[in-house]
Amino acid sequence: MRLIASLTSPYARKVRIVLAEKKLEYKLELDDPWSAQPQVASHNPLGKVPCLLLDGGDALFDSRVIVEYVDTLSPLGRLIPERGRERAEVRTWEALADGVVDAAVAARLEAVWPGRTDAERCQAWIDRHIDKVQAGVAAMARDLGEQAWCCGLHLSLADIAVGCALSYLDFRFPDLAWRTQYPNLVRLVDKLGQRPSFVQTQPPTA
Repeated sequence: MRLIASLTSPYARKVRIVLAEKKLEYKLELDDPWSAQPQVASHNPLGKVPCLLLDGGDALFDSRVIVEYVDTLSPLGRLIPERGRERAEVRTWEALADGVVDAAVAARLEAVWPGRTDAERCQAWIDRHIDKVQAGVAAMARDLGEQAWCCGLHLSLADIAVGCALSYLDFRFPDLAWRTQYPNLVRLVDKLGQRPSFVQTQPPTA
């Protein structure tokens, strides 16, 4: 398998962590989806990373689709329950975490995208999406409570998605005070940060 990804994409990081946790081999192909001619556009008409290229040339895109497929490739450490309420809970956690990332990315692009001048940027748009980020993080903290993991007794995709989302906030929005507000989330993220899959996929600081 070949994974087209960016080292700074939290969606791609989620996929890379799942691949690492499942101990599956793949080739990482770096791409910048914001470049003039991104490689990924040849495989994903939306021009977004990550994109997983399978043997035979088929392409899977959208991180949620990719991680669900990858989780079926090996019985080792299933990250998504097969059925029922537990499955729905894990996927709902993932949707919440991805929604936080969606809002954070929207706010960041409005603030830094070079296609707009400073006069063209909309602070109200940025504030609206930061409000969504903060509401999402508050919901994460409330639902996690004092549990060791988001769902059940073991690591699942829910924890991976939450870890990627909160780490992205640390990376791109260090001024947000989620770490001082939610010690239970800090414990979870710091625990995840000790796993090799998280260490190996840490985005570059520069």
